[in-house]
Formats: sequence, C-alpha cells, structure tokens
Amino acid sequence: MAGKARVSRLLRERVARAAGDRCGYCRTPESIAGFRLSIEHIIPASKGGKTTPENLWLACHACNEFKGSRTHGRDAVTGKRVRLWNPRRQRWLDHFSWSEDGTEILGLTPRGRATVATLQLNRSELVAARSLWVQVGWWPPRGDSAESASRTT
Repeated sequence: MAGKARVSRLLRERVARAAGDRCGYCRTPESIAGFRLSIEHIIPASKGGKTTPENLWLACHACNEFKGSRTHGRDAVTGKRVRLWNPRRQRWLDHFSWSEDGTEILGLTPRGRATVATLQLNRSELVAARSLWVQVGWWPPRGDSAESASRTT
C-alpha cells in the first residue's frame, strides 16, 4: 500500500475553510477543541481514496480514529450495513439533528444513525463538553442550515 500524499498548507486551508473550521462529523469547532483538527480522507487512502479536495474534510482526532478506514456502518434501526454520511456531498441537517438540550447528535436516516454509532459521536466525554459549551452559549453550532445547497443526498 502506498503512503498518503502530503496535504499542502494551502490545500489544508482550503479544506478547513470549506468545513467551516470544524469537525465534519461531531461539529466541534477548532476554536474550542483545544487542538488542531486533522485532514481526513472521506474515502480512505487504503481503499483507493485520493488526496484531492473532493475527498478531504476536517475531522477531530477522535472522529478520525473511530472512522479509520471505514466507509460503512450498521444502522441500529434497520440492522442494515449502509454507507457512512459524506460531509462533502450531503447536508448535515438532512441526516442529523440535535437533541433538545443540544448535547447529542441524533441520526435521522440510516446513514446518519450508522455514522453516529460508528464514529461514536455521542461519546460521554464529548457530551459532557457539549453540556458545558451549551451553558456558555457556544453550542449547538450555528450555521448548519447554511451549508451548501449544492450537496446531494
């Protein structure tokens, strides 16, 4: 297996700007994460994914690790194996919503539910952090509805 191609500073900046400087999956902004977010291959390099803008997105370390080389997950409602949500091609609000208190991500579709489960988007430490972020008015993130309408479902 060939190694991943290096992501240039300019490409990283382009991807980060397109991602709104936040994790494409758990939505944690880099500004409150306490660390720099990673560039993630939506289709993993190990599965033939290219290091091109169309296949890259921003992810926190935990989401990136839980996703790993996975492209599919299991929907707990249907029991079927489905593709994970693609932040480049699909609108977040079509597949997810926030719990009433703003601390948990709810999967609305098979892809959404499989992504929540596979990437553990409601891991206890993240829910606890979101609870604090809600208290200080940083959460839930604004702008999910302003995502590009050009993405397809």
